[in-house]
Formats: sequence, C-alpha cells, structure tokens
Amino acid sequence: MPSLFSPPWLLVHLQSPGLTEKREQAPALPRGNPPTVALERLQKIMAASGIASRRKAEEIIAAGRATLNGKVVVEQGTKADPERDVICVDGKPLKGRERLLYFVLNKPKGYVTTVSDPEGRPTVMDLMKKCPERVYPVGRLDYASEGLLLMTNDGTLAQKLMKAGSHVPKTYLVKISGKPDEKAIERLRGGITIELEDGERVKTSPAKIRLAEEGANPWYEVILIEGRNRQIRRMFQSVGFLVEKIKRVQLGPLVLDVAPGKFRALTVREVAKLKSLGG
Repeated sequence: MPSLFSPPWLLVHLQSPGLTEKREQAPALPRGNPPTVALERLQKIMAASGIASRRKAEEIIAAGRATLNGKVVVEQGTKADPERDVICVDGKPLKGRERLLYFVLNKPKGYVTTVSDPEGRPTVMDLMKKCPERVYPVGRLDYASEGLLLMTNDGTLAQKLMKAGSHVPKTYLVKISGKPDEKAIERLRGGITIELEDGERVKTSPAKIRLAEEGANPWYEVILIEGRNRQIRRMFQSVGFLVEKIKRVQLGPLVLDVAPGKFRALTVREVAKLKSLGG
C-alpha cells in the first residue's frame, strides 16, 4: 500500500486500472525549460557570507574587486546563484553562508553589552566563547543590569527588533531604594519626560508597572515597549527614587530560563515568534 510519503507518480500508477508492477517506473522529466533558480543580488550574497555589510559590499563591487565566474563585476544589479556560481573578492572565493544562530543569554552584572570595551571590562562576548559561530547582542543591558539578552548573527532580525517602531515588550524586575507612592507610579505609567545622556529631553511611552514584592525597598515589574539607554533608571530618578537592581526577565516571547552567565539556543518556534514581531 502506498504511504502518505509515496511520490505522486507512484500513487497515480497504483490507482490506475490495467497497470502492473512490471510497468512501474519513475516518470520522465518534463521537457522544456529547466526549473528557474532563485538568483540574488551580488551584494546580498557577499553580505550573507560575512565578508562585509551590504553597503560595503556595494563599494567593493564598484571598485572592481569582485568577480563572478572569473569575470569582473561592477554593476550593482548583477545577480548570481550563491549555490553554484563562483564569487571572489580580491581573488579569494567567498565563504559559505553563515548559519543563522539565536541564543538567550543570562547576562550577569559586571559585563558590558558590547563586542569589545576600551576600558578592558568583561563583555558579553566573553560568555559566548563556546558558541560555534560569532554572534552579537541585540539591544543592550547596562553594566550594572542583568538578565535576558538575545544573541544572534541574524542582522535582519536584529535591526527589526531594535528599530523604534518595533514596540517589542520588554519585562524587567526593578528594585527601588525607598517606596514611591501611587501618584509617582501613575506618572511613570503614563509616560514621563527624562533627560538623555546628550541632554535631549524626551517623553517616554506609556509603561505597565505593578508592585511585585512589598518591602522597605520594593520590587516592581516594569514592562516597556521602547529601550532608551538607562531608561528605567532615569524614569524612577525623575520621580525622586534611585534604582538598586534591574533584571530583564522577558523579551517578547522569550523568557529568562537559564542561570547567570549561561546561554541556550532558541527553539524553531521561538525564532518564528520573534520574526513575527514588529510588523
């Protein structure tokens, strides 16, 4: 009996009367033009290989440094098949495309969210040394903050999540020095004017804030849809309170579920959910 995975030609054959097993054979390939191949712009292929950004790749092409199957290419619209064509830059073949990788990292306090630090402080890259390929942080947590950080080499997704209009919810647990009254919390919920590091004054978007743990120095759950530098610290400072601790526990569909300093790969479902965010 045929299975659900039997090829269509076999199903047709078994259902056709008057045919015997002796006549079973794979169908001949259709005549005519071969199936079309999805070609891509040369600069996109070069960027995907990790040799340069797409803009830089365009400059390389314009300078006549790229060849396609042995011929110099200078036209930006040139397309190629990344699987079959031989593409070289300065005479060296491109490497294969990077595997797109996605990880949740639990950043501890005392690490900066950069690839390198001029002051020599530990960076989140030090925590990813066991990662099979180079990945980069999406967004940032400041030196004294901890919690969930997305690490990936998917530049397209990173840009999508970081753009101002993405409105990806980010959930934090925040410990405050002192007890803000409800009036102060309501001001924060509605959006409040803060001063950024360059002196610019901006009004924050509405935020969801609820008391998570009562105490002399209480914990609040804060959900933001934007992520300005040191925003939560500036928000509470604007109503007269200092932040003692910040821990990000959720980013969109991602929930913090690994120990400090550890990371794990995202599931296929988590990646799909991330890619559906931000429009």
